[in-house]
Amino acid sequence: MKAAVVVENGKDLEVKDVEVPKPKNNEVLIEIEACGVCHTDLHCKIGDWPVKPDLPVIPGHEGVGKIIELGSNVTNHKVGDRVGLPWLYKACGDCEFCLNGQETLCPYQLNGGYSANGAFAEYAVAPADYAIQIPEGVDSAEIAPVLCAGVTTYKAWKVSGAKPGDWVAIYGIGGLGHLGLQYAKAMGYKVVAVDIQDSKLDFAKKLGADHTVNSKKVDPVEDIKNVTGNGVQASMSVAVNKTAFEQAYHSVKRGGSVVFVALPNEDMPLPIFDTVLNGVSVKGSIVGTRKDQQEALQFAADGKIKTEFKTDKLENINDIFTKMENGEIEGRIVLEF
Repeated sequence: MKAAVVVENGKDLEVKDVEVPKPKNNEVLIEIEACGVCHTDLHCKIGDWPVKPDLPVIPGHEGVGKIIELGSNVTNHKVGDRVGLPWLYKACGDCEFCLNGQETLCPYQLNGGYSANGAFAEYAVAPADYAIQIPEGVDSAEIAPVLCAGVTTYKAWKVSGAKPGDWVAIYGIGGLGHLGLQYAKAMGYKVVAVDIQDSKLDFAKKLGADHTVNSKKVDPVEDIKNVTGNGVQASMSVAVNKTAFEQAYHSVKRGGSVVFVALPNEDMPLPIFDTVLNGVSVKGSIVGTRKDQQEALQFAADGKIKTEFKTDKLENINDIFTKMENGEIEGRIVLEF
């Protein structure tokens, strides 16, 4: 089969023929139809996170395809089912986090396309219990980004504590941000979209943003407080830079919360005095559980979420990464097989 492989960090991916994997006990073999390209895949290539990928590895954790073979003891899927291969490739199922419904915090988890081979390939193996059933009637390429970009932002709003009618702010209207904005509207929030590109802010308006701010031209914190009165109830940063995180923090009103989602390789000083005095909650949110996945997918199946995407070929993955680094991608690039 053809696959794109990270052989060495910092080097281009090698697109080459590799052996089709065989499903083992409690695993399924998926013929991949589409896979979204996430910024995490770029980090996998570069190797700039404290936690390094297991090399060589096939990236890709927004894979959608049909099961063509079952390993032994698989009872929850059948051949022909369309499933997703997400970031949460597998968790242990026995630790305190798995047992209390926080499986994304499992210290023994494997991650698709990072510590286990993912879906930048014509075929992929996945643990049957973590292969997510895809709803009927949705396009594989359009639904693929919901497996990471969608569920990640949906879960972040869930943990933010915001209620319908509250003002919220989202920093970065890219692959994650354009979906996060739509989830916020579907959940009943009034949304401020912040970015440094007018084209992305125009896009945000089309998606229903109630207010937009170009943080390169005006101070977004001051602007947001002028519009909302005293700040937003919750803010989310999906922009991969420290400045956006700092602005997201200072946009929150007293008693509000800021949710960190993107993973820039930087540290951010946290103002302890203001955090305590203003009762601000600072939360980290990492993708979502299998239940969160089901909910996020259902929003899309119900037509409330629509991915903005363009398709491309596996052979062009290194060019796609270059565009991603230069901020030239609107929405999501999805590889089609």
